[in-house]
Amino acid sequence: MFSSVLSLSRRLAACAAGLTLLATTAHAAPAPAPATAGPELVIEDNDFLGPGGSDQLSIIPLLFNPHVRVLGFTVASGDGWENAESAHLRRLLEIIGRTDVPVADGAVYPLVNTRAEMRLHELQYGTIPWKGAWGGLGSIDRATDTQPAIGPMKEGMPHTAPVAQSAAQFLIEQVHAHPHQVTIVAAGPLTNLALAIRQDPTFAETARQLIFMGGMLDTSMMSVTGNADFASDFNMIFDPEAAHITLTAPWKAITVVGSVSNDLMLSREYLAKLTDRKTPLTSYIGSYYDPLPMWDEMTTAIAADPTLITSAVDAHLDIDTSRGPHYGHAFVVPDALVPHGSPMQRMHIVRSIDEQRFRDTFAQEARSDLPAHGQ
Repeated sequence: MFSSVLSLSRRLAACAAGLTLLATTAHAAPAPAPATAGPELVIEDNDFLGPGGSDQLSIIPLLFNPHVRVLGFTVASGDGWENAESAHLRRLLEIIGRTDVPVADGAVYPLVNTRAEMRLHELQYGTIPWKGAWGGLGSIDRATDTQPAIGPMKEGMPHTAPVAQSAAQFLIEQVHAHPHQVTIVAAGPLTNLALAIRQDPTFAETARQLIFMGGMLDTSMMSVTGNADFASDFNMIFDPEAAHITLTAPWKAITVVGSVSNDLMLSREYLAKLTDRKTPLTSYIGSYYDPLPMWDEMTTAIAADPTLITSAVDAHLDIDTSRGPHYGHAFVVPDALVPHGSPMQRMHIVRSIDEQRFRDTFAQEARSDLPAHGQ
């Protein structure tokens, strides 16, 4: 893999050159994929930790936008274990009356990475603030290596079941049923997408585009200045090999929503605005409030409305898969430093969005009456 063989000095030089490129060529632009006739077809792939939180609330900009048709949700372990994430998501869909949207269970474990490997990485290179299924904010030593049974759920157990297909099979089937029309929004580890790509080499090129939450490029200083909790690019760190496979596949367009999302919090003041009208959804939001950046909500909002992007830059991005201090970290490379024949893809890296319009639209959607059942 190209990312595995870059020397540290060259990697740092590439990052420096890439960041210079970001500073000098940023421009206002929407996502690069051309518009399609009719509603935008979307599949969201995520690690739907619940109840509440950014993972679960990310469905709002998709389900409540009349110009978007959600073909389904696919689930992978990451922030939590896949079986519990799927159950929390299916319960939320029941609460808001959208059991017509299928949920496909997916990858339980990363392709290569393990809890033991992450523990060793922490011992060698320092604590990873958020470890997801392998300990959350706590100690990785007390985490389990295997997926446990689902415990009691605060919001109640779901009555609906996931579809019979695996997430990878569902993704492949839907993309081929709607060739060059389906936007894949990935807001968790990219394991399901990597499996789909390995099972069907035409999968990525048959989709319309990929929009993913990750590839945080500005987090090194954050980890030094007291914001370490939000300086971990967890979606990439949990399964670096899957991220590399996915991001080097031949997508027609890739949009990166990484560092920009750290600056926009779900504050208590904003929560009060979201919940001043009582609906099943706003009651859910208020009951399971988590004061975190709106990482995944921003990603799905950009998928629903790319004109939210106010500045972005195009550059080549990949994930380091070498077993060292930068394992799972994103790096950017300008055109001049991309080796001949490299699979690295040119990506649209979001640098800023219209935050006020995002907040206003999200609040309107969260407080609105439900869309027609089945869209």
